[in-house]
Amino acid sequence: MTKATLFLFPFIEVYLVSNFDEIDLQILKDLQNDGRLTNVELARRAGISAPPCLRRVRALEDLGAIKGYHANVNAPALGFGVSVFAQVGLSSQSDADLRAFEAKVMEWPLVRECHMVAGDADFLLKIVARNWDEYQQFLSTELTVTPNVKNIKSKLVVRSSKYLPGVPIEEVKIG
Repeated sequence: MTKATLFLFPFIEVYLVSNFDEIDLQILKDLQNDGRLTNVELARRAGISAPPCLRRVRALEDLGAIKGYHANVNAPALGFGVSVFAQVGLSSQSDADLRAFEAKVMEWPLVRECHMVAGDADFLLKIVARNWDEYQQFLSTELTVTPNVKNIKSKLVVRSSKYLPGVPIEEVKIG
């Protein structure tokens, strides 16, 4: 495995995956499905012993193929019953203005995801709130008053039927 990147656009970093082998992909798939697997179990599933498995995991982390580990927390169980996707359009799309907006987003704990997008909006935000009133409060006191924000379209999540973090590793072609 070696880290090879191509920079096609200023904001998009594309990794070449040709240097990953079947064992690497199995490790990634298993960790993506259950980040709490022990190294011994991960090695067993990959068909290798524990020490080389741990070395591979560390190498995958160093390369950035594994960005981190987290628990999938149930938002409603903690009182966050509202999820909203907000499409945000900016007045200016200069690099400095885009980065300034992204920096501001990092200050807002209710914003769980921020994606720069192409099309009729500049950013797509995933926002969680305890209720609709809390979202409206955030919208009126934080998001709409942010410099350079031109328009916002809110999409209230009624129900989520699929949530799979990560990527379809089984679709990665080797070689």
